[in-house]
Amino acid sequence: MLAHADSTQHKQWVLTTSARYFKSFRHFSGTHENEERLAQHTEVINHTASLDFNLTRILNDRWSIMIDLPVISNARSSLYEHGLINGTNKFNERHSTHSFGVGDLRIAAYHWLFDPRKSMRGNIQLGLGIKLPTGDYDYQDYWYNVGPDGGKELRTVDQSIQLGDGGTGFTVEANTYYNLTHNFGVYGNFYYLVNPREQNGVRTYRETLTPRLANEAIMSVPDQYMARGGFSYAVNSVTRGLSVAVGARLEGIPVHDIVGGSGDFRRPGYVWSIEPGINYSGQKFSFFVSVPVALSRNRTQSVTDKENSVKYNTFVRGDAAFADYSVNAGVSFKF
Repeated sequence: MLAHADSTQHKQWVLTTSARYFKSFRHFSGTHENEERLAQHTEVINHTASLDFNLTRILNDRWSIMIDLPVISNARSSLYEHGLINGTNKFNERHSTHSFGVGDLRIAAYHWLFDPRKSMRGNIQLGLGIKLPTGDYDYQDYWYNVGPDGGKELRTVDQSIQLGDGGTGFTVEANTYYNLTHNFGVYGNFYYLVNPREQNGVRTYRETLTPRLANEAIMSVPDQYMARGGFSYAVNSVTRGLSVAVGARLEGIPVHDIVGGSGDFRRPGYVWSIEPGINYSGQKFSFFVSVPVALSRNRTQSVTDKENSVKYNTFVRGDAAFADYSVNAGVSFKF
């Protein structure tokens, strides 16, 4: 995974198709794992699989533009969403909800800060983009054992398996590398999504679980971030052939957004992972595989958690389900 700037002055297209899969099921409040959820079989289990279609137009060796559209498939298995009868949650039946479709579309422009023909060992690429709310953020499926008659009802699926967030956002990126030797180098990537919209007006139904969750009745539109960095070794050459890498990866949802409000319902938190990976680059074709493995997971206290802590004069922090690892793989074609 030794990186290098685009070294061609010729315009060309790069089509990248990448997939990601993870299963979240371990519940954390702060950094504490609620192991009793697994022992009691009350854990929420999310399966998320996405397929990204990314088309990049390289304008020259400094500038490129990109458009990215994901297709997402989610399945969520839980007890607490399907056991509310006459206002009492029985926790007695496990059912699943699903979502499938396109996610939010993103368009971005990238620029290498230094001339690749002069800066041979390292460079920094900056990117600015816009994220459009093309993904369904009010996706619905059937909840069971709900309402006064205990039947099924078409309701909004949980925020964690919505296809979009309902906000127009702006992305900031930085990608950098430095080759210490012909075969060994370091890399770094940073991504931040700014979502100015505070909430999208979609009901969560959390207020039906308990009156204490009344201020979590509507979904928030949170910012998101990702940072990664590490070491890479090229088995062949920097620009062609097989390379391997290992590094650290941080990704999460902040408690407070940079722009706009941060209230309503969100599950803020972050994951620190170790990320091994392998990459092969050819003249017209390349592929990569990486498997981030979680080392630390933290479900932080949200704004509404803090509001409830004051309102009920007791410390409140919700939980969230995290995965042990994720699998990322992709292929690219130049034409």
